Amino acid sequence: MIRLYKSTALPLAGLTGFETPLSEEENAIQHTVHRFARDVLRPVGRELDRMKAEDVIAAGSPYWYAMMESAKLGLDPQLIAQFPPEMAVRIESIIGEEFGWGDSGLGVSLGAATAPLMMAHATGNQELIDLCTGKIGCWMNTQPDRGSDAAILYRQELATGGKQPVGNITAKVGADEIIINGQSSAWVSNGSVAQVALAYMAADYGDGFYGDGERSQFTNGIALIIPLDLPGISRGKPLDKIGQRALPQGEIYFDNVKVPKRFAIAQKDDYLGNLASMWSYAGTHMCQVFVGTARAAFELALEYTHERKQGGALLIDHQMTHWRIGDMLRRLEMARAIARRSLAFARMSPQSHPYATAQAKVSTTEEAMKITHEAFQLMGANATTLEYPIEKLFRDVRSALIEDGENYVLTARLGVLASQLYQNGWTRE
Repeated sequence: MIRLYKSTALPLAGLTGFETPLSEEENAIQHTVHRFARDVLRPVGRELDRMKAEDVIAAGSPYWYAMMESAKLGLDPQLIAQFPPEMAVRIESIIGEEFGWGDSGLGVSLGAATAPLMMAHATGNQELIDLCTGKIGCWMNTQPDRGSDAAILYRQELATGGKQPVGNITAKVGADEIIINGQSSAWVSNGSVAQVALAYMAADYGDGFYGDGERSQFTNGIALIIPLDLPGISRGKPLDKIGQRALPQGEIYFDNVKVPKRFAIAQKDDYLGNLASMWSYAGTHMCQVFVGTARAAFELALEYTHERKQGGALLIDHQMTHWRIGDMLRRLEMARAIARRSLAFARMSPQSHPYATAQAKVSTTEEAMKITHEAFQLMGANATTLEYPIEKLFRDVRSALIEDGENYVLTARLGVLASQLYQNGWTRE
């Protein structure tokens, strides 16, 4: 049915673009989180961006103020999950986008902080829930020499005759305790500040690190929640980076660290399924955050073109500027749609998959980079100065093309998934 209008009035457009009407609850949450992003995340993020990495995590740093203020929002993921599924997805998307609009580094940090608690809730283990509640968490999977190899799921991702590397951090699983040795990579989000870790690593259950039969090229693994105040745990220096400098990252070292075996959440045959579940769940947050960062870049460009004059007129009065602004907005709307579809798939599909959701991370961060680059170009030489925040957004988004999986690797994995689906009958009807 065609809806008839009596005029050519402007369309309804909200903080998140051309949105279908939000419910009262959604509106309230959106505006609450937007104020938090505007008044806390954005100014704190800019301040942290100019600080040394060691100072970002020091006592009294604005980072801790942002963490404390975020806790006051009361946006517990368990509470959001009580909304109808479609509404819960939109609320989660809105929150992530506002975080990214405020500051992507802090937005990623806030998402990683809840990873151990979310997994504890998923397992229903009350001891682990209590252990993680009220604490900053991290998701510890990547390692210096394992990198993308830490998340291999299919044989096609291994070189001919090759094996998945054991990596730099390993677990020896005993009857009652697990002994951990080695180090994580420096890229663990919140690694320098986390109090508890959701950790994935190669494991020796008494018969070596490698499996049997068809899985003989793959390491055995274990997933567990680790309190990071145990004896034998130490930290490296926080990572000094070009972008997302508000996100504390750094190595975590383990020297014969003894963890109660009851803290394990997935062993042996359950390991890969748990890893896939966590990756499928957590990877969607990157999508929402960098849609928000792209939106921030677009808004900066839109404002600038209404203030800057060239050729005797405002930039916005030139037809080419109309095209450039329109193209940025088109890409932003497309990125938001991809991000939300991915989030809905991860939360509502009876069988989600990390390679399916990871492709959305590729698409959204690539579009965010194009939008931010175009905003940078529109602002000309001014964009290269520290006076204008677009240079920070450019650095932040550039890091996202590698973060949470390098985009070429993730795209190759989508190709592997397509092949697996085809062999299982997909598209062959």
